[in-house]
Amino acid sequence: SMAAAEPGARKRRPKGHFAAAGRAKRPRGGGGRQLEAGMRGILITCNMNERKCVGEAYSLLGEYGDLLYGPEQFSDHEERLSGSEREEDEDDVEVALKKEVGQIRASTEQKLRRFQSVESGANNVVFIRTQGIEPENLVHHILKDMHTTKKKKTRVILRMLPISGTCKAFMEDMKKYTETFFEPWFKAPNKGTFQIVYKARNNSHMSREEVIKELAGIVGSLNPENKVDLNNPQYTVVVEIIKTVCCLSVVRDYVLFRKYNLQEVVKSSKEDTQQTPSVTEEQNSKVVKPEAEEENSKEVNQENK
Repeated sequence: SMAAAEPGARKRRPKGHFAAAGRAKRPRGGGGRQLEAGMRGILITCNMNERKCVGEAYSLLGEYGDLLYGPEQFSDHEERLSGSEREEDEDDVEVALKKEVGQIRASTEQKLRRFQSVESGANNVVFIRTQGIEPENLVHHILKDMHTTKKKKTRVILRMLPISGTCKAFMEDMKKYTETFFEPWFKAPNKGTFQIVYKARNNSHMSREEVIKELAGIVGSLNPENKVDLNNPQYTVVVEIIKTVCCLSVVRDYVLFRKYNLQEVVKSSKEDTQQTPSVTEEQNSKVVKPEAEEENSKEVNQENK
């Protein structure tokens, strides 16, 4: 559309017009951080209101995070700084300056909090980076609780997917990365039935079929007893690609918990009475070695918001 505009049109627009339009809907406070390979966290889809979605996510994750892992510990650099000053140095300009720099640095480092919203790179997607916790456990716990109590806790959050690994969204990177990443679930003696669900946003260079075929091949090579099951899998491999980042996790109860949709999981249905969610060591913040369990109901292998 830019190319179609007459040459003069661009000059008349106020500087930064396009950039501002793109940013207007975005939640503030990402601190310029964006989703990149190497992060772990929680990918959340919403309808339209991203700012409200971030707010809901912080409050929900904060509530359950405190419950599972205890209150968040802050690295208090500032205390140490003020403690280390000597009386006679107080009017020393250099010392005062050093202290100020230290405090600025400390406040920057403090932003490495347990939950931190970062720019996801896609509309209606919020990414909350996690620090020092196991996203799969936490999200499973939240869904299990909502599934049991049927208490609706959010208005704008739709799906909440744990992302316990990220790599670059190129086939070679993904193959190399998942060979190790899949081990806790699928490497012999571990095994399970599985399906792969795939969604790409703002990315046209990956082929859905190729990704699913390659990743299924890797799961199969880790243990030939791993079998595909699209109706009632023990594990669902979630592949969410945004731009050039591939987000991954292996989740349980994907069908029972309505594809990890917080709006749907609180609705009652006959399946709920027939099935119980799988058990996890929820207190454990290390990578969980999952237990093999029979679970779940009919599922069509397709992706919705």
